[in-house]
Amino acid sequence: METIRLFISRAAAQICFITAMAALASGHLLAQDVRTHEEVAKILSLENETATDDGVSAEVVNRSRNVVRDVQLLIRHIWLWDRETKPGANDPSTSTYYALGKDIPPGGRISLNYKPTTPLPRMAGGHFITTVSIAGFAEVIPQSR
Repeated sequence: METIRLFISRAAAQICFITAMAALASGHLLAQDVRTHEEVAKILSLENETATDDGVSAEVVNRSRNVVRDVQLLIRHIWLWDRETKPGANDPSTSTYYALGKDIPPGGRISLNYKPTTPLPRMAGGHFITTVSIAGFAEVIPQSR
């Protein structure tokens, strides 16, 4: 399993390198940044958020002056064992990435209603905590001359 992951990672890195070289040659290169939570919050925020075992609803708000697209959210269902329960071998925690699939205009907002494709298991000895966060997005910055 480790070998396959390493191979996929090397292949992905090679594809990215080839794509970047082609972009450089054509004069079109897309910039990518890793931003802090504070920097992301100045561009996108989640409001009116309700996260339960059954799903997540929220509004994604674009606070920037530019269009935002390709918004990816990370939805995590984290299992917490009760204090008096001895943790079992199987951790039922799960997570998924959810793509909004719509552009958000400057100052705009999009409603999100996510339901897991398979319900979370009903188990004794603990409970789930569900969280949602912004995992990635693209900000469309117009060219200026």
